[in-house]
Amino acid sequence: MDQLSNKLTVFYDGACPVCVRDRRWYQKLEGKTDDRVEWLDITGRDDELRQQGIDPDKALRELHVRDAQGQVHQEMAAYILLLARVPVLKPLSWLIALPVIRPTLAWLYHRWVARRLASRT
Repeated sequence: MDQLSNKLTVFYDGACPVCVRDRRWYQKLEGKTDDRVEWLDITGRDDELRQQGIDPDKALRELHVRDAQGQVHQEMAAYILLLARVPVLKPLSWLIALPVIRPTLAWLYHRWVARRLASRT
């Protein structure tokens, strides 16, 4: 598989210190791989997001990842896809995908994001 076929685009909130820290953490664990991840800061890019079929408000509330085929994955599916690419994180992606774990983590994640966004105002 060539690099282009493995490419992911991660839409992240560059105005969120935790999101930026998580990006750096991922990049450190990812190291040098054949898989290419492009990180796109969504701050101030509402029109661009809409052109790609992504609701800007939803992009702030849920992780969005676009795969090489152009399909956009959201929320826990996006995390699973992203984490599965790094060998040390692959078990975590498997755990997140479990039927009991996935909805619980989604609920906790949405609560955390709501508090984070409320603290911006």
